[in-house]
Amino acid sequence: MEIRTVHANGVEFSYLAVGEGPLALCLHGFPDTAHTWRHLMPALAERGYRAVAPFMRGYAPTEIPSDGAYEAAALAADVRALHEELGGGDDAVIVGHDWGAFPVYATAGRFRRAVALAVPPPAVLMSGFLAYEQLKRSFYVFLFQTGLAEAAASAPGFLEGLWRDWSPGYDPAEDLAFVRRSLGEPANLSAAIGYYRAMLGTTPPSGRHPDVEPGVTGPVLYLHGARDGCLGAELAEGAAAVLPDGSRAELVEDAGHFLHLERPGEVNRRVLDWLGPAR
Repeated sequence: MEIRTVHANGVEFSYLAVGEGPLALCLHGFPDTAHTWRHLMPALAERGYRAVAPFMRGYAPTEIPSDGAYEAAALAADVRALHEELGGGDDAVIVGHDWGAFPVYATAGRFRRAVALAVPPPAVLMSGFLAYEQLKRSFYVFLFQTGLAEAAASAPGFLEGLWRDWSPGYDPAEDLAFVRRSLGEPANLSAAIGYYRAMLGTTPPSGRHPDVEPGVTGPVLYLHGARDGCLGAELAEGAAAVLPDGSRAELVEDAGHFLHLERPGEVNRRVLDWLGPAR
């Protein structure tokens, strides 16, 4: 896969790309990088898509945004701009995992097909977030609101522990090597933590990006690992009820939070079946 750059929404994005055809935009989450799509992107290219996986704002080699904005509205504005700058058109599709799922929900109506993994629609996420068992899983979200966040996240074993808890039995050595390259500098790590500070309002909205409309803007395939240790599978149960007509919500057995890495063949099949051939 080639690595290229594009200027979109005031940020110089670096991205991985493979294939020719309609745009398939693939968005990663935390603590992860664009390399998370190394199994799906070649499959998309074989199906006739131009698969593009940007390093999200603040994740090197993408630059740290000068506006310091990491709220959901900024992520959605990034996707809209990337769609335009990369020549997406009406036949473009989008796939997002973890933090990459948030802008999928906000922009699904702009894409022919949309897929979200591991983070349910915002209404479902917030309704289950305060359940006791989920609060225990989400300890890091609250830790990241504090001044201890950067020290904790950079401490030996912290990120490894998240991957181990979130995807039990999966060996993340290759993924963590990519993460250390992307978030190895303190400013990049602070940027990644900034998403969480914006999420709970510790960092107020920048006001520099158009507000995100509540709800999901178009049909979505939602996939959730049945053994997800980050967001419990029970959170996925209500997803179908809040997704637009024509959507689907499915559990992937024997998979945790990084389901597309743990069971790439199964997840690729479901994603490709949903997206259909490139047009």
